[in-house]
Amino acid sequence: EIGMGLTGFGVFFLFFGMILFFDKALLAIGNVLFVAGLSFVIGLERTFRFFFQKHKMKATGFFLGGVLIVLIGWPLIGMVFEIYGFFLLFRGFFPVVVGFIRRVPVLGYLLNLPGISSLVDKVGESNNMV
Repeated sequence: EIGMGLTGFGVFFLFFGMILFFDKALLAIGNVLFVAGLSFVIGLERTFRFFFQKHKMKATGFFLGGVLIVLIGWPLIGMVFEIYGFFLLFRGFFPVVVGFIRRVPVLGYLLNLPGISSLVDKVGESNNMV
């Protein structure tokens, strides 16, 4: 429960920091809370194994490098690196998330609209190679 709360607050602070024109303090707090919450949810060892798999080193480098760049004080560049690393790291989960959202009544209808459907199908493709 603590891990989910920390992760949720981390996502909130990241989102709020981006809304407030990339406020570096909010983004830094969000990054720390997100990584700490992820560690609490799945455990330290599993978090370490997830981030440092041989085929995910490029993604981990971009994600953690982006966190470091935000902490140094260049939030816009750091967030670009982080977002790219995040999509590389978690792209294996996207098909599951898209499948779940398609079963939600209102969101599923929106995702099945003609223009959005093709975009969501591309995001939801299962391509695990990094």
